Amino acid sequence: MSSIFKAYDVRGVYPDELNEQNTVQISRALARYFGRGAMIVIGHDARLSSPSLYKAVKKSLTVKGHLSHVIDAGLMTTPMLYFLVNDLKADGGIMVTASHNPKEYNGLKIVKKGARPISGMQVESIMKKYKHV
Repeated sequence: MSSIFKAYDVRGVYPDELNEQNTVQISRALARYFGRGAMIVIGHDARLSSPSLYKAVKKSLTVKGHLSHVIDAGLMTTPMLYFLVNDLKADGGIMVTASHNPKEYNGLKIVKKGARPISGMQVESIMKKYKHV
């Protein structure tokens, strides 16, 4: 799974490298990183695999004992997610997207307060810290 943690995001070929199972693991680790009660904005792009990965993120963040406030923003662009994180003064955001990559890819762009990016390598460290790798 470590091959999906890139310099700027988490990204891989769906479903071989990035899928619902490892998206759940990543999202659970992020829930612990952001902390109970954190406000997180989540969104997704129009890729065919995005709604399914989005549901995995949402389910993982709203499981009892994890985050208490998830803003379900739905279909949107990445800049729109960044705007919402800032405008709502959210603790972070997760965008399901592989950006400019070919259609067989998907990924997660993760930001913290102020829409400051969290790199894929930082996400991998978060996963190790919370024992999800």
